[in-house]
Amino acid sequence: MKKQIGFLLVFITTFILNSAYSQESLKTDDSKVNSGIFSEEKILPIKLSYSINEIKKETNDSTYLDSNLSYQLSNGSWESLPIELRARGNYRLKNCYFAPLKIKIKKSISNNTPFEGNKNFKAVLPCLLKSDNDDNVIKEYLVYKLFEIVSPYHFKTRLVDIDFEQIKNNKTKVHLLKGFFIEDDKTLAKRVDGKVYDRSVHPLNQDDLTSVRNAFFQFMIGNTDFSQAYQHNVKIFYIDKKMTPVPYDFDMAGFVNASYAVVSQIQGESIGTNSVTDRKYRGFIRDKTIFDQVRREFLANKIEMLAILDAHANYFEDPRAFSIAKEYILSFFEIIVKDSSYKNEILDQARNE
Repeated sequence: MKKQIGFLLVFITTFILNSAYSQESLKTDDSKVNSGIFSEEKILPIKLSYSINEIKKETNDSTYLDSNLSYQLSNGSWESLPIELRARGNYRLKNCYFAPLKIKIKKSISNNTPFEGNKNFKAVLPCLLKSDNDDNVIKEYLVYKLFEIVSPYHFKTRLVDIDFEQIKNNKTKVHLLKGFFIEDDKTLAKRVDGKVYDRSVHPLNQDDLTSVRNAFFQFMIGNTDFSQAYQHNVKIFYIDKKMTPVPYDFDMAGFVNASYAVVSQIQGESIGTNSVTDRKYRGFIRDKTIFDQVRREFLANKIEMLAILDAHANYFEDPRAFSIAKEYILSFFEIIVKDSSYKNEILDQARNE
């Protein structure tokens, strides 16, 4: 009888959490905002052509190169749009063969195309010319998809197959790559009826619930390459009179475990880990009831998260890479389901400064 009551309580708690989250998620669905390319899950085939050397020379945020982006329609035909490109990022720009991109399309040109409503967005490409480059991209893309389950405030993404023509010394070389687009922060702000907040905000002045969700999530994927205090790989949005953190750029996470990844030292601070796959909780101390609520949310979302991973298993070139990534997520749930490890690795590690 006691077991039956226990199971009933778990069911009711899960139902209430999922219902509350569903209602919160609905707040972000603004029918007036055209999500364009981010409204579909299907991989979008595209073609890009530019000089890697030239785009890496121009590192000024306001300097863009003229180029074209071709995309395939559902009937198999191709259309092309004039675009502007620039390289972005810091570490990847210096250490990667393929730099991540910022793409601009004039509103008048994007109208009545799949890119309507997205005149600015980012593109993530593989980092190096290595056999695991596409699998690393898929894993980072999956991080964004998992965060969609965690929070109604997230960057939308779209997988792309890239036929990239590299221009070098009047010659060309074709690379077939996996990549994905990321929604622009101003587009996200419009979608959730909020504003981008570019000034510094101490983490303890940011919304408690979304902050703890973010910290749990970063711990789940084994990412320490972020800072809500310095807005490193975290963008702050003013939503419903609250400062809300939304994370991005997860290539240094243990879940991705990219060959080029290094242990982060933000502002020269060592966090005491030896490998990117070592987890370290980086969130701040808050009321324990919020921690426990977020813990229950993650446990309630476990099945959905694993389903997201399984749905993308065939996207991996190396089945072992998928298995390792999935096991990494499972190991997180092993931590939070046990009271002792939950206390030792999360509650006791919460920061006060």
